[in-house]
Amino acid sequence: MALGRVQDEDGLGVATGVLTGERSAPDAELRGRVALVTGAASGIGRAAAARLQAAGMEVVAVDIEPDESGPGTAVRADLTDAQANAEAVAAALDRFGRLDVVIANAGVQHVAPVEDFPLAEWQRLLALMLTSPFVLAKHSWPALRASGSGRFIAIASVHGLVASPYKAAYVAAKHGVVGLIKTLALEGAPDGIRAVAVCPGYVRTPLVEHQIADQARSHDVAPERVLEDVILAPHAVKQLIEPDEVAELVAFLAGRAGNAFTGVAVPMDHGWTAR
Repeated sequence: MALGRVQDEDGLGVATGVLTGERSAPDAELRGRVALVTGAASGIGRAAAARLQAAGMEVVAVDIEPDESGPGTAVRADLTDAQANAEAVAAALDRFGRLDVVIANAGVQHVAPVEDFPLAEWQRLLALMLTSPFVLAKHSWPALRASGSGRFIAIASVHGLVASPYKAAYVAAKHGVVGLIKTLALEGAPDGIRAVAVCPGYVRTPLVEHQIADQARSHDVAPERVLEDVILAPHAVKQLIEPDEVAELVAFLAGRAGNAFTGVAVPMDHGWTAR
């Protein structure tokens, strides 16, 4: 016998999970909503933009080198510039009149021992991966509040939870963004805004591919051994994560099924943090 429907905290009917045929399609609640995705021209950002667009969302795809043929409405922005973040949010609001989901994904990497780590690289990485999410949140907050069920999702990293040598700026930025997410969750809760940090291990992206030479030099191993001996070494399962796997988690968190997730770092790391 069907148990009927219950009311969630937003007053919307939701299936209890044992109903027969009454549960809505997983993407139904995303249709017509608007997402802003940074770093959207490749890797995780592109996969997330494509996944959310496939769910029926309008997507603003922000990148320093945007792909006009890629998913969503392409917006060019250098997000190491704080003003460019404000302008990206404004572009989304000007185009669609609302903003429901922000995916702060843009990232870069620099691998070097701390004594050789250039200050300019430290500043660039923190500007893009810590200051940019803060400024995006600052300027999108009124729209996320108006949404009634806004989402702010940062693509952090397992390096927001643990450290690796030769990545001082990246690890510091990712730890910082996990702290930012916790604060955003507490501030956003009264207005229905959820904030989550997604923390993948190594994903098959240009960011990972481009660091092989630096990893080989820093660890004194042959480049052809970097993937197995360095990159996948902390993974219990010796596989790279695929961008579309991260995109599926993003879509889950952006929808009603993700309502209970806020103020948390969600690892998807092939067992890295199980050690």
